Amino acid sequence: QVQLQESGGDTVQIGGSLRLSCAANGYVLSTTYCMAWFRQRPGKQREAVAVIYNGGGNTYYADSVKGRFTISLNYAENTLYMQVNSLNSEDSAMYYCAATIKQSRCLNLATKFDATTPMNYWGQGTQVTVSS
Repeated sequence: QVQLQESGGDTVQIGGSLRLSCAANGYVLSTTYCMAWFRQRPGKQREAVAVIYNGGGNTYYADSVKGRFTISLNYAENTLYMQVNSLNSEDSAMYYCAATIKQSRCLNLATKFDATTPMNYWGQGTQVTVSS
């Protein structure tokens, strides 16, 4: 059974950094997978923040995180990462990783950042809280 497990969320001060991890269990990450990080802030709709595919050769970011977040894949560790820097209060959210093997969905997500794009697999989430 495919499982994605996030970790790395914490409470940090404004301007702080974290590295979020998403371990894949039950299958091996490969270049056929498109993976992404989403987040959902209290009272807000879920939003897509970063997408990676083509073996890590293609990465895309929402404008709100561009220049501060970096998504990456480590195939040896079978893990997706996202380095989040210069955190502000608007970054406080539950962060989720997700994967799809359908290229059309991947392209839709990467070009439109449509958070309603159906993904095949989801993790349970990791909480990031940014405090002043």
